[in-house]
Parts: sequence; C-alpha cells; structure tokens
Amino acid sequence: MVIAGGGHAGVEAALAIARTKQKCVLVTMDSGAIGRLSCNPAIGGLGKSHLVKEVDALGGIMGAAADQSSLQMKTLNKTKGRAVWALRAQVDKKKYPAFVSKIIKKEKYISILEGEVLSFNTKNEKIVSVNLKEGSTLSCSSLIITSGTFLNGLIHIGERSFSAGRMGEAPSRGLSESLLNHDIKLGRLKTGTPPRLVRDSINWSVAVEAPGDEIPSCFSLYTSRPYKIKQESCFLVNTNQNTHNIINNNIESSPMFSGKISGVGPRYCPSIEDKVFRFSERSSHPLFLEPEWKNSHQIYLNGFSTSLSEKVQLKALRQIEAFKSVEFVRPGYAIEYDYCPPYQLSPSLMSKKISGLFCAGQINGTSGYEEAAAQGVVAGINASLYIQKKDLVSFDRQNSYIGVLIDDLTTSPIEEPYRMFTSRAENRLYLRADNVYERLYNSALGADVLLSSQLRIQKKFHKALSDIYNKIKKTRVGNTPLEKFLKRPEVKILDHIGPNKGSLIDAEALFSAETSIKYSGYIKNEKERLLKTRRLELVRIPKEFDYKKIPGLSNESKELLITVLPETVGQASRIAGIRPTDIALIGIYLNNKFHVKP
Repeated sequence: MVIAGGGHAGVEAALAIARTKQKCVLVTMDSGAIGRLSCNPAIGGLGKSHLVKEVDALGGIMGAAADQSSLQMKTLNKTKGRAVWALRAQVDKKKYPAFVSKIIKKEKYISILEGEVLSFNTKNEKIVSVNLKEGSTLSCSSLIITSGTFLNGLIHIGERSFSAGRMGEAPSRGLSESLLNHDIKLGRLKTGTPPRLVRDSINWSVAVEAPGDEIPSCFSLYTSRPYKIKQESCFLVNTNQNTHNIINNNIESSPMFSGKISGVGPRYCPSIEDKVFRFSERSSHPLFLEPEWKNSHQIYLNGFSTSLSEKVQLKALRQIEAFKSVEFVRPGYAIEYDYCPPYQLSPSLMSKKISGLFCAGQINGTSGYEEAAAQGVVAGINASLYIQKKDLVSFDRQNSYIGVLIDDLTTSPIEEPYRMFTSRAENRLYLRADNVYERLYNSALGADVLLSSQLRIQKKFHKALSDIYNKIKKTRVGNTPLEKFLKRPEVKILDHIGPNKGSLIDAEALFSAETSIKYSGYIKNEKERLLKTRRLELVRIPKEFDYKKIPGLSNESKELLITVLPETVGQASRIAGIRPTDIALIGIYLNNKFHVKP
C-alpha cells in the first residue's frame, strides 16, 4: 500500500493500516512536514471536535497529539445543550507535528519515502503500481491519495500569483493528469489563510483577553489524567469602518472579486473582503490573535483570511487601535487547488472506477484538519481490508459524524469546501462526544485498529459505565427511581452517585451516563423517526440499473442519479435535487429487469 501525502489524512491512514499489522509506504515531499498544521494552530471546534473524538475512538492520533501540544483548551457552546458542546485546542505548531512524526517514524509497519507520486498504473481497472518523480516505480495493490492543497496549487496575493502547495513549498504536478487520464473527473476549489503578525508590533494593552477553561478538558481517552496544562490566553480585537472602507476601495484587486480565481471558496469560512462585501450592514468583525507556538514571535490572525495585496492588508489592519504599528511575518493569501469530486467514491472512500484507489482529505473537497483525519482513518482501514481481500466497511450516518461526513461527500456534488457542523446530523442528540467510545467500540474492534493499551483503557471506561448504570438502577430518591429523577433538568448525578475516589475516567463515565439519561426521551423519538426511513438504506441499487428508462424521471434527476450512482435507495433520497416522487419511481421499477442495462 502506498500513501501519497503526509498530512493529517495520510498520517491517520498510515497508522490505521499499521494497527492492522499491514505494511505501507508513506510518500511525502518533505519528511520534516509530516503532520504539519499548515493553517490555523488549532484542533477541534464546533462540529470538528466530534470528529476528533471519533478518530480517537478508532485508535487515531489526532486527539492525543492535540492534548500533548495544547497551549489552551476551551469548551465552546456551553450555553447550549451538551450534545453540541465543542472542545477546541490552541496547539503548539512545533510540538504537534513533532509528536505525530515521532509516532509515525517508530512504527515498524510504516516506511517513509521522501519523494512525490507522479502517476499511477492500473491493470483491469485495478491499481498495480505508482511512478515517482525521480523515475522509479513502486509496485502496490492500493494507493491512498491524501494530497491536501498540493495538486496544481496556485497561491494568490493581490495581483501576484505563483505555483505552490503551501507558502514556501512546491506544488504537486502530474498526479492530476494521471487521474484525468484514468477518467477521474477533477474540479478546482479555493481556500485561504490570514497574515501572521509580528508579536512585538501589536499593542496588547487594547486587546481583549480570551482565556481558556479554568479546568481544562482533553480530547483523548488515552491521555493521562488528571490533565494539566499551563493555559495561554488568546486575544480579541474588532475591525472598524475605516478598515472596511480600505477593503471596499480595493476589493477589485482581490483575485476572488476580479475573477482571477476560478475555484470556489468556503462559505462558512469567508475571506475578510467577502465578509465586508456580503455583510455591509455590519460595522465590525471580530479578529482573534492566537499564538502559533509557546513564546512564538508570530501571531495567527484568525478571522482575516484574505487574498488582497500585502500593501492593502497592512493598511487595512493599521486602522485598528491594537495594530497601529503592526508588521507582518508573512501576508495572508488564497490558494487554488485541484480536487476530485467525491461522488466518484463509494462510502469506503474507494474509487467506483478503479479498485484499490482511495482518496482522503482535501482532495475530496473538504476543509480542515479534522475532516481530513476522519477520512484518513476510513481510507486506511479499507485499504487494509482490500489487500486482505476482505469486505470493505462503511460508517453509518446514524451512528457517527464520520458517517455523516462521508455520506454527505459521496452523495451530492460538492459546490464549496465541505466543513463539518453538528447541524448536518439528523440525530445529533445521540451523536455526542461523551458517548463516542460506546458508539464506535464495535467498529474499532471489527477493524482491529486499537493498540492493546488503547483497548485496555476503553474496556476500563466501559466497565465504569456499566457499574454506574447498575448503581443508578439500584438507587431511589424517595419513591422515585434515580433514572427517572435524573431526567429533571436541575438534578445532577453527582448529588447521588460519585466516582470512585481518584478515578477521573469514572467522572467522565458519570457525565456520559447522566447525559444519556437526560436525553433518552428525545433520542427515542429521533430513533423512531429514523427507523421509518431506515428501510430505504436496505434496498440496494445494482450498478447496471438504467435510470434513463424510467418514465417520469426528469432529465435533471436522471443526470444527478447517473452522476452520483447511489448504492442504495436511501442514498439516492439524500441527493440534493432528487424529489420524493423520484424515489417512488425508482422503488417501483427497481426489480424490473427492463430497467437494468444489458
């Protein structure tokens, strides 16, 4: 197995393969960049933290790496229900990749090769080898492409453009052409990054402090408790009307507005010029000053992603009191890159056209480290199963955010970089961070991706949880069973059952049990509603099913169905633009041989 790319998707794919005791070669253009945080120095956040926890439950490294390199831990959304609480780690951009690289390099089943995968070769529509830039060929049965923004990457800063995969790093050329030559469709997307500021050029006295949690939490179940870090503060400033005026007066110089950029940018993480243009009624936008590593001389300016010229960026920022004398380490920039529309993949993340070819991460149209890591785990698990000639696995959207992510990607054409939100899940009251080790335990065991130490800790957590439920069943408050009493919003489990002395895993299990009980009525209603549509997932659509011969289907619906080629009626029903009447017609004609291609 060959993995093309050493970012977050590539790292998790390699580790998942290694945990199954299969060998892989991780090909990276720079062995010193393995696990690099190329944009924001943070892991987690709204929606994304759930993915980090699920990766952790499947034996992945992202959560543990964030815990070990964290500068600040903060739980977001605490004013809302527990199901959408989101842990966010401000991490040290030097310590994080160092931790990941150390784990990767000591893994005996992973070989690291510094180089570039230029193309791949097939026989009978199966991967047989890859060609490297330096001229050699590696025989392999499986290739996982995790190329990030490197495929024909093009950076834009104002009117200046140049080829790069990231600032200061060369792009990857050739692999896009190889995909096209194998009849894999490609598109272009765009993302951006804000300027890095010189710390000593900022007037910190007029910035608002944003501290971390008083008692920090951690991502990984395998991180030693009690979890203690020295919390570093972030800071907040706001743009003003003068800043907006300068941006508006120069907005045509932005490649996004001049038409120079052909790729589509992320709607949920817009550039500052896009925010100023789209939300013209707002007099200010928040900007967050985030340290990139411990005692770093440069500051990441979250909220000011831009492709404006360096001169305009600097002029606009200097209208803000804290930035009157600000200087750049480097300006913000936009980057365009090739991606592979993921409707061409099955839910296992293997190509529908080429057996043994998997794609994970930004090549599938996603944005963010967490989305990439989640896909990497799935691609790694399935690549290992594929070479062992075992059935591939997929993750159910009703049981995991990973399932939601991949189902969304493989079901509908991507129109912008995909970002995970809890609102994308139909049963998010069940898909919580606190019950992830219950939800995905059987999946982790089935895939055989847990280290013995990880399995031991998970079993300890399950034992604690079982003991707590037994205590709850035996406890009454007056004449009321504790389980029923706990459903009252004001009642806390710790007032009636405490953790075993010194056991912090017990405390986390208590929280999970309490949350499950408080949400039980809502979860029951959710499951009953979803059960009605579940039967559609059991009705498979054969590959040779001919949508063109179904009378009553609109040409638009036929085109969508032929493009995506859904594997089940349930997946077909979730394709954007497919109507309930279309699903009814498919159901009527599904078993009619007349509608199967000869």
